[in-house]
Amino acid sequence: MLDLVLYLVLGVALGTVGGLFGIGGGLIAIPVLGVFFGLDQQIAQGTALVMVVPNVVLALRRYHQRNPIYLRHALPLGVMGFTFAWLGSIWAVGLDAGVMRIGFIVFLVALSAYTLLRMFTRNAPPSAEMRYAWPWLGVLGAASGSVGGLFGVGGAVIATPVLTGLFGTTQVVAQGLSLALALPSTGVTLVTYAWHHEVDWLIGVPLAVGGLLSISWGVKVAHSLPERTLRSLFCVFLMVCAVMLTFKV
Repeated sequence: MLDLVLYLVLGVALGTVGGLFGIGGGLIAIPVLGVFFGLDQQIAQGTALVMVVPNVVLALRRYHQRNPIYLRHALPLGVMGFTFAWLGSIWAVGLDAGVMRIGFIVFLVALSAYTLLRMFTRNAPPSAEMRYAWPWLGVLGAASGSVGGLFGVGGAVIATPVLTGLFGTTQVVAQGLSLALALPSTGVTLVTYAWHHEVDWLIGVPLAVGGLLSISWGVKVAHSLPERTLRSLFCVFLMVCAVMLTFKV
């Protein structure tokens, strides 16, 4: 019973973070499950996805209510993300857990460095309009889906900084579009991990319930923060996740 309460509380915390950064909470759930609960990398990723999928559904709805997500943008992201996430997840379940963890750390450090660099370089003012046409969103969906399927993070974590840095959107618009990418890719990734018995449902289900209770609040906070503050918090968040995983290697 105590374990159940712990998982619910953890889910509430992760749901808040997921709503704040538009990632469903999986990015921080993976190092937490690996470091504090001793799960192997693949099982940690599969278990986190049980929470991520319903969180992404609700967060996407909340973001769409505040900043409409256009189908012409979401469709190429979602279709390509789904296809390449499936391929990435098939590859992931056969890899060594230690190698996977090191690769995930390198990925987080590189992503946080890129986000930090974009904060201190001169850029055109962000807007809701895209700098590039929809085919390039398909390319982004393919790349993000591959990484998301491999590391079980849904691809949103890589799509968000690319959308703000290269496509010129605001942070909240980028996070909403990233959720549109994450929904189909996290779904197919979860099915793949579950099929290969890389999911701990007894942990994942209460995490999901807790996340659903709090993710709307995280979305509300995201829309109340200044643009630069939200980007700074996102960068710090990535580095914290990388440090946590480093202690597990």
